[in-house]
Amino acid sequence: MITRRTLLSGMGSAAMLAQLPTRAWATSPAKPLQMPPLVDATNSGRFALTAQAGQMDFLGRGASKTWGFDQPFLGPTLRLHHQSETAAEVSNALDEAISVHWHGLVVPGDVDGGPHQLVQPGQTWSPVLPVDQPPATVWYHSHTHGMTARQVQMGLAGVLHLTDGQDDARGLPTDYGVDDLTLVLQDRRFDQEGRMSYDLSMPDQMMGFLGDTMLVNGQVGATAVVPKGVVRLRLLNGSNARIYTLTLSDSRPMHLVGTDAGLLDRPIALDELTLAPGERYEVLVDFGAGQDVSLLSGQNINEGMMGGMMGGRGPSGPPFEVLPFAVDSAAPVRMTRVPDSLGGSRPKMDASNAAERHITLDMAMGPGMMMRRAENRFSINGEAFDMTKINFSTQVGQVEKWTVSANMMMHPFHVHGVMFQVLSENGQAPAPQNTGWKDTILINGQAEILMRFTRPAAEALPYMFHCHILEHEDGGMMGQFSVVA
Repeated sequence: MITRRTLLSGMGSAAMLAQLPTRAWATSPAKPLQMPPLVDATNSGRFALTAQAGQMDFLGRGASKTWGFDQPFLGPTLRLHHQSETAAEVSNALDEAISVHWHGLVVPGDVDGGPHQLVQPGQTWSPVLPVDQPPATVWYHSHTHGMTARQVQMGLAGVLHLTDGQDDARGLPTDYGVDDLTLVLQDRRFDQEGRMSYDLSMPDQMMGFLGDTMLVNGQVGATAVVPKGVVRLRLLNGSNARIYTLTLSDSRPMHLVGTDAGLLDRPIALDELTLAPGERYEVLVDFGAGQDVSLLSGQNINEGMMGGMMGGRGPSGPPFEVLPFAVDSAAPVRMTRVPDSLGGSRPKMDASNAAERHITLDMAMGPGMMMRRAENRFSINGEAFDMTKINFSTQVGQVEKWTVSANMMMHPFHVHGVMFQVLSENGQAPAPQNTGWKDTILINGQAEILMRFTRPAAEALPYMFHCHILEHEDGGMMGQFSVVA
């Protein structure tokens, strides 16, 4: 049994089952996975972030230039009360403009942090976030049009916990970094000198950037040390394009307890969990038997119809290891069973009077596809994103049903300013993992989603709807809408 003490003394971890497609991780003694620093704003009602440049030696072979919030790469975990006004200060110490979108917060358009709300170098943005929604795991990241993919790849992202302080009573683990783990999953690419690289090929531009090395919380080759009990995993896919199909190496179940926008009414036992870019899920894993295990993923499944054209980008090869877990039998155990009830909810909205919209996620095809400008290679309903054009307007209180379609490949689809119910996927009932409240859904063919708009967004500071493959978003697969009070 590997304990925290033996890890810290440099003992090796279990051998990895497989690697990402083209590069093995650097070989090094096992090191315990570190959580992002925790900034608890539940009492103060305020927090500050500074976007800054840094350096990280990910592979032990040389430093990479990176960006982060208050640290060299990524940002702290922010803990906010789920019903509060929280004052934020976002300062930009970089040499180019950024923005900070609160992905999953249902807040008005004027504090949503989209591409119209740039923070210029040397400036500070001070929004007040009127948070009023169920407890959930959400996140924040740069959302600068045409530069989102590169800025997030450099490290401008972090996690938000919305809490009501009642998770102990629900039987959910709450000890941050011990039995409540925040896990930011990202794939990155490194050159021969071990430096992080974002040198896009034609397949990268058309299909989305895939890395060759797995990072969890910005770390390569780390092991999560857990107590001999029930552990909560808050999973965020912070990758630019990779879709993870997650399983545990010994086939033990993952108990789904939360989706993008909140807790479920009861846990759902899953053998496999698909995690697309932008999505978050909370699962419970029982380590009570004391056996170590690894979180695995199948290779990227987003081959689409273009797979044969794009250099063998299909889902070939065995599963690769995302993160190994080592049980520390000496660690205190707080939770020993998966609760039967969670006190959350699943949406049951009335669609009878909903206004309907049809959304198609379009990719330019044919011999001229790469001749297009970078910002209009992709589109929604045949129109590439235009910062000056509002695609539609709706009203506060309006219920809408959107039918969202994609025909060339899968697209994770995100809507700002709302949480929605998934009514169907390809004419069938939604997958179990999509029966909770969502703000991002992987479109694999067609899905129907139902939402009610509760916050205003002016035409000058509208909400976005877009593909969350970041190269597609930057390339024009995005629209914007206003919500009139």
